[in-house]
Amino acid sequence: MAITLSILLIVLGFGLLIKGADWMVTGASALAKKKNISDLAIGLTVVAFGTSAPELVVNAIASSEGYADITFGNVLGSNNFNLFAILGVVGLILPLKVQASTAWKEIPISFFALCVVFLLANEVVFQPSNIVSQVEGLFLLLLFGAFLAYVFFQMKATPVATEIAVESPANLKIGSLILFGLAGLILGGKLVVDNAVDIAAGLGVSEKIIGLTIIAAGTSLPELVTSVVAALRKNSDMAIGNIIGSNIFNLLLVLSVSSMIAPLDYNPTFNTDMYLLGGGTIFLFLAMFTGKKKTLDRWEAGVLLVVFVTYTASLIGQEL
Repeated sequence: MAITLSILLIVLGFGLLIKGADWMVTGASALAKKKNISDLAIGLTVVAFGTSAPELVVNAIASSEGYADITFGNVLGSNNFNLFAILGVVGLILPLKVQASTAWKEIPISFFALCVVFLLANEVVFQPSNIVSQVEGLFLLLLFGAFLAYVFFQMKATPVATEIAVESPANLKIGSLILFGLAGLILGGKLVVDNAVDIAAGLGVSEKIIGLTIIAAGTSLPELVTSVVAALRKNSDMAIGNIIGSNIFNLLLVLSVSSMIAPLDYNPTFNTDMYLLGGGTIFLFLAMFTGKKKTLDRWEAGVLLVVFVTYTASLIGQEL
């Protein structure tokens, strides 16, 4: 009975996370429009942040409560879910043709971000211990700032008209959307973390597995919905850009904030998940130059999805 209640509360938490992120994006986008910020800037910053907001809030709460395995599990699990499951599903719906900058720049940047996190977590840089310290978190945050600078430089160099449907409600409504969105994110994140830990304890399943599977999949729902809708509308750039951008946000922003709240003890068994993510990113990069150029073909998407299903089954099998 207790586990059933925890599952229901996790579902409620995910609902609050998704709705909270939606309200925050709507409110922040409307505020940005009132300040005459371009549609493209809104899409590359506010909307991208909104789809990563659930991961950020869940990890901030998990970090403050000392659940480092959930923190790393959520980031690595979410990124693997994004790359293998979401791109796999979306690529089967529509072969994803991307711009040259995505193939040559954004995908390599996401691989670089993963390499930096790997080195920091495995006692190679700054501090001889398996801890991502607050100083290392600050370093990741500086890299995230550099990524944002790159995004704005690209936007200025190659302006593109991007249509994002945003209402212009009154200031009171904008403030309410942002406030209630934030409240939904915080409450939803708290429900997810606390009840996931309870389930792990009740079933004897490790926090690592819970983070890599249930929490990771749940916090990636905004990316899933965004990318599937984009694919159905034949907007390949949005579909794949959302995934690559989210993965960079998770590695450089979410982990940096989490480690600055409290130093994170790193479990070296997560290296397997990093190897998987690195291999998947390299595969995606190579897929841009095999078959149709700068396109994730259906068979390549199928490979990603099969790898995800196989790996997830092996994770669950380890706990049984």
